[in-house]
Amino acid sequence: MSEQTAEMKHVEEVIIRFAGDSGDGMQLTGDRFTANTAIIGNDLSTLPDYPAEIRAPAGSLAGVSAFQLRFSSKDIHTPGDEPDVLVAMNPAALKVHLKEIVKGGTIIVNANAFTPKNLKLAGYETNPLEDDSLKNLYTLYSIEMTKLVVAACADMDLSSKDIERTKNMLALGYLFWMYNRPLENTKTWLKQKFAKKPLIAEANIRALDTGRNYGSTTEVFTTRYTVAKAQLRKGTYRNINGNYATALGLAAAAEKAGRPLFYGGYPITPASDVLHTLAAWKHMNVRTFQAEDEIAGIAAAIGAAFAGNLACTATSGPGVALKSEALGLAVMAELPIVVVNVQRGGPSTGLPTKTEQADLYQAVYGRNGEAPIPVIAAATPGDCFYAAYEASRIAVMYMTPVILLTDGYLGNGSEPWAIPSMDDLPDIPLKFVTEHNGEDRFLPYLRDEKTLARAWAIPGTPGCEHRIGGLEKGDPTGDVNYDPDNHHVMIMRRAEKVNGISRELPETKVYGKKSGDLLLLSWGGTFGSTRSAAEKLQSEDASIGHVHLRWINPFPNDLGDILAKYDKILIPEINAGQLRTMIRAEYLVDAIGLNIVRGRPIRSRDIIEKVKEMVG
Repeated sequence: MSEQTAEMKHVEEVIIRFAGDSGDGMQLTGDRFTANTAIIGNDLSTLPDYPAEIRAPAGSLAGVSAFQLRFSSKDIHTPGDEPDVLVAMNPAALKVHLKEIVKGGTIIVNANAFTPKNLKLAGYETNPLEDDSLKNLYTLYSIEMTKLVVAACADMDLSSKDIERTKNMLALGYLFWMYNRPLENTKTWLKQKFAKKPLIAEANIRALDTGRNYGSTTEVFTTRYTVAKAQLRKGTYRNINGNYATALGLAAAAEKAGRPLFYGGYPITPASDVLHTLAAWKHMNVRTFQAEDEIAGIAAAIGAAFAGNLACTATSGPGVALKSEALGLAVMAELPIVVVNVQRGGPSTGLPTKTEQADLYQAVYGRNGEAPIPVIAAATPGDCFYAAYEASRIAVMYMTPVILLTDGYLGNGSEPWAIPSMDDLPDIPLKFVTEHNGEDRFLPYLRDEKTLARAWAIPGTPGCEHRIGGLEKGDPTGDVNYDPDNHHVMIMRRAEKVNGISRELPETKVYGKKSGDLLLLSWGGTFGSTRSAAEKLQSEDASIGHVHLRWINPFPNDLGDILAKYDKILIPEINAGQLRTMIRAEYLVDAIGLNIVRGRPIRSRDIIEKVKEMVG
């Protein structure tokens, strides 16, 4: 059957999962399909999922790397619960992901990888492509991908290993045919990526073409699919992931404040890309310092803030643990620093490449003494830009460290992002003291009447010479002071300053019913799944609302009144119930938790089932 006679079927959305060995290029394949989809104009959401090991044993279950992409002609919030299509490059990939494919879904496999050795490594006693175990449950396309790329590149002066590596492009080419996607932008990208290795570029392009031609000329494929362009609001869009958006938000804030951006940090999964991105932006007045460890990274940021920079660092949970003493110093010194925690599975080394929300207690409470720090959480990959910008604005305006919580899903996941104008971003008021503000000396802890922010003077400013440190400060002199009454005053002032940030927060938005049977309360990366569940439930006339919290410390001023309007409150979290405990303690309400800690985003299906269990 030719391409012209294959039936073209229009569908609203598709969820594809690419899976294979870490060396099979699944992240690259997913990224290229995502870039192609973004150009076409579909709404999309992605979920990269890869092992922590640099190179797990080939063919093993532990070594499976996956990339899930959901693209749609309508507005979507998540990468989807279950894939419609699984591309499995070996038996291990099929074994790991088979249980999550929708019944009746499509499975595309590299038949050449289903060797006796690989089947044994994956725990198969028989070949699932031949034993009818998949029959009548899924649509199975068994393609000899390795054999096809070898034939396509037989006349090229390349090693068999280099040729075999192109099989991911063959799978991509076939998927491009199946979903009516153009190849040209991917070919252009391959030529640019392998500009210094033209034979490698040519081999990958041949594999891409072979995959497409295989779909169009093989009679077994009777149906193709098309997904219409999404109706996004007007603007200029780009595809963006959360870590890049975070870096961009920090840089934009520094530009708006008119100060250099200083980043001091240490590489750690999954936050390292923030450092990598900022390191390339020297031309944007960004300075990066890769320190010898986490403690040195934040210590350098504290010094940079003291010197008048917008200072930041990014890490994950283990790094925040190491930085906690220095964070206490930043609280005492009252310096503007943004600390980004791209949360991952814990405790200890835990699951370095998997997502979690279990660092909330650590962010709010994880320091010795009374050391309050504002905590803001991003909701989507694109929202990481605005959360980083807002964290920077509050840090400078209130002279305080601020913790920004993202997570592995947000940091590595991507979505279409409308590029904002710098003119539309809120101003970041910044005022240095340039002469002494006391009768005859500079008083570093003389505070702004509204924000309670202390005075900020760049060291070396004539008349504003001063010292800071970790010992308690006298009010307002900044001198070391052990007086009990002064200590009480300073403790309360720092807490009052952080609580006062709630004045900056807009009215909390309630999606759906403003009162009713149940309120879904979410924070951070659970936004997408919770909003999707709320939309589905409300389409069935459920009496529910959805509130997503951006600020965790302080809570919005109107949150208590909103909670009181619902009979029940459900809080989905990828932890054991940390926000639930805080809400119960603060508002004395019997909030219920949906706590699923799998290293992956919570599925909207699980939220829907829990709501129906609670309200009938």
